[in-house]
Amino acid sequence: MLHFKYSSLIDAPVEVVWNFHERLDILQILTPPWQPVEIVRREGGLDVGAITEFRISIGTFPVKWVARHIECEKNRFFTDRQISGPMESWVHRHLFTEENGKTRLTDQIDYELPGGLMAELLLEWWVKARLIDMFRYRHEVTKRECEK
Repeated sequence: MLHFKYSSLIDAPVEVVWNFHERLDILQILTPPWQPVEIVRREGGLDVGAITEFRISIGTFPVKWVARHIECEKNRFFTDRQISGPMESWVHRHLFTEENGKTRLTDQIDYELPGGLMAELLLEWWVKARLIDMFRYRHEVTKRECEK
């Protein structure tokens, strides 16, 4: 199992950052423009049972990725799990923690790459670099939108 964590401090109350994540267009806003991702459907907001379906391009191959929210506690956290997609497993926890009137936004991901240990050894660095790029972008957008 591989682990990824990205965290930043947003100069806005937790409720503001949480409400931003509840926007209907949040996935379009937080998807970096360079990523070959199409949002096919989003149902249920942040609540347990919510479903999001993406179509991502890996090379020239379109891949379907479906995630379901498995936990949600308003203004504290929500967690989504891949139920079908390119990873062997993927659980992404979004944490919102109050720090002196600001919000510590943390993304934690536990995942396994397909193909077993050899694939993990070969691809781990590449996947982590893509995750860093993506979450740096997402957190910058969140800061810009919530610190107004």
